[in-house]
Amino acid sequence: MSRLSRGNQLYWLIFLPLAFAGFFIHYHFWQTPATELQGHDMYYIWLEGKRILAGENPYARILAGNLRENDKYATYFPIAYLLSALVQKLGFLEYRDWLYFWRPLSLLCHMGIVGLTLQYFQKRGVLLLGIAASTVILLGRWSIYIVRVHHLEFAAIVFLVFSLALLSKKTPLALLLFSISLGIKQIAVFLLPLYLVYLWKKRDRYAKNCLIGLLIIVSVPLVTSLPFILWNAEGFFKSVLFSATRLGDLHISGAPSIDVIFAVDYPWLVGLRAKLLMLLLMALVYLSFWKERVGVFTASTLVMMAFLYFNSVLFLQYFIWPLCLALFAMVEGKRARG
Repeated sequence: MSRLSRGNQLYWLIFLPLAFAGFFIHYHFWQTPATELQGHDMYYIWLEGKRILAGENPYARILAGNLRENDKYATYFPIAYLLSALVQKLGFLEYRDWLYFWRPLSLLCHMGIVGLTLQYFQKRGVLLLGIAASTVILLGRWSIYIVRVHHLEFAAIVFLVFSLALLSKKTPLALLLFSISLGIKQIAVFLLPLYLVYLWKKRDRYAKNCLIGLLIIVSVPLVTSLPFILWNAEGFFKSVLFSATRLGDLHISGAPSIDVIFAVDYPWLVGLRAKLLMLLLMALVYLSFWKERVGVFTASTLVMMAFLYFNSVLFLQYFIWPLCLALFAMVEGKRARG
């Protein structure tokens, strides 16, 4: 039996029990009645799909607001809203039906992150560490929270980590995967400069690499958003950019960001001005990636940590983003086998 075959068998011998445990955890929360989940994002995604079928532009509602206070606006790119509309168009009209459709998809994406993590560690000869890392992603409190409330995080993150893992070997595919991740949930948009730096640092055709790469990255969000841009451009752009202008909001009331603390005495410290420190720290990471040969997972982890620790808005699902990337960054420097 070849070494590769033994490695594959060992991988599946470990992954399958993890997948079974993941199914058990997800199935436990599938018993939650739909009525108890109406205050979370998936309900409003279903509602925006319903509005689309009724001929309403989900992005137009923000025009009646002040760009500061949140009224559950449609702030994501439209992939999730269009998927919701499609499910309802097929005859599954109730919110409960939407959850029945989404829950297995979320499970598959969660197991995809677990499987990628385990494989990444195994290829670098640290399988035991990989089991521990995969279990953190599988059963950790931030993952359990997302399982419980059915957010989009697993779907967006699985495409992101797959993209970063493939960036050096299959660059066009990696860029497309990143585009899909942004199309699902655009939190990882702060990693865009890292992708552009990587493309620019290729040995030839610098500008062409960046231009083509950027076109691939924006392809999924742009194609899916174009009908809504043509429908109401002002509403679309204000909705998508609302996260940059909204007032501070957080699940953990005892841990406000530094700008929220100082905004009490300096009321002008809101919106983009409140994010200058976060953006400065991200810029330092981009510069480090350019100058200091830092690994892409390491740089991505620090960028997402800057977002988590300094963004005015903090929700519990945000914690999973730097966590997933940090685990890959731990062994990024070890040479892969095979």
